[in-house]
Amino acid sequence: MLGRQQRHAAFWLKNIFKEDARRFVAGAPQRYDRGPSYRIENIVATINLGVELNLERLAERLLTAEYNPDQFPGLILRLTKPRVSALIFRTGKIVCTGAKNEEDLKNAVRALTQLLREHGADVPSEPEVQVQNIVASGNLHVEVDLEQAVLMLDNAMYEPEQFPGLIYRMSSPKVVMLIFGSGKIVCTGAKSETDVGRAVNKLYSQLRELGVLYVAEERAAGEGL
Repeated sequence: MLGRQQRHAAFWLKNIFKEDARRFVAGAPQRYDRGPSYRIENIVATINLGVELNLERLAERLLTAEYNPDQFPGLILRLTKPRVSALIFRTGKIVCTGAKNEEDLKNAVRALTQLLREHGADVPSEPEVQVQNIVASGNLHVEVDLEQAVLMLDNAMYEPEQFPGLIYRMSSPKVVMLIFGSGKIVCTGAKSETDVGRAVNKLYSQLRELGVLYVAEERAAGEGL
């Protein structure tokens, strides 16, 4: 296994002697260094009401609920404002999916508990809520040399025959990043919106410092680079 210094040396030697129709971001004008962007796609959270629920009675009273215990043990309830889905179990545990930000999640919890109370369930107004996973999509706005990146990043895996993206397990914040050659990324495993932002910006900085971000020659030529 090559050490970090050897991997850096191998990378630069390979690029010195290889004709490559690229302009690496580190040497490009400032207009190419847009920085990354991202958006939250889904927040998965668990809610613990701390009380048992009568799902049969709730299914009768909640006209929009779906409950078929022969196929699935939970009651499915979909809210429209905010647009989230809730899997409600007899134990008082709820899995909430679909929120696009933490404020939506708070509003969903408030709406769920109010709806349950209105239909005969004795539940707390402020239950225990824990974010389990945040999924975000993003764009680095530059292309990525994945073959070189996997040699230089720790805890990274790239097997293009099986999956077109590089899988990078970041230790702090603890997330998994899927990185594609186009510059598109997916971040999973974050526990807060702040962690998503930290992870995306940290990834961009790491890849930029390693010299594996570039703009296509055609795009650079069009701007008179």
